[in-house]
Amino acid sequence: MSVIEVILEIIKISVPALIVFFTVHYLFKNYLAGQQQLRRQEIEKEQKSAALPLKMQAYERLSLFCERIALPTLLLRFPPADQKAKAYRLTLLLAIQQEFEHNITQQVYISSQLWEIIKAARDDAVNFISIVSEKIAPEAPASELKQALLNWEAGRETTGLDTALLAIKKEASIYL
Repeated sequence: MSVIEVILEIIKISVPALIVFFTVHYLFKNYLAGQQQLRRQEIEKEQKSAALPLKMQAYERLSLFCERIALPTLLLRFPPADQKAKAYRLTLLLAIQQEFEHNITQQVYISSQLWEIIKAARDDAVNFISIVSEKIAPEAPASELKQALLNWEAGRETTGLDTALLAIKKEASIYL
């Protein structure tokens, strides 16, 4: 046998072996990629199902937050007692701030747009109390401030809290 015949024999054996090798390699690579994709999808599905209850709880807590800082509810929870208007204003503002701080971690589970709406609703409540309290003498009885807040609140068509509650319901409905 000559060198050329040996080389031809090697090529005859090598070429089909290389074709089989690359075919198996290609098929195995695609199989593993498909399995990895399926696993990623399973993990993603598990994460979503685990996060859904947390998201729903966040929507519930933020709805409760809005209800708790709504003026009528706030005034019921904190009756004026024997305070002056200035002290009562601070009591109400402190209550709003404490409620906000208590629920601040819920922003992790909601969209950033909804969180901005929640903050705007809180700011609206704070600003409303501040604006109305400026119209009352600081040394006036707290009951006078309470009555002024209720009167001014009755004249408002919609509040930031109404907008926030609507936005919470809208975003939560996406997951239901």
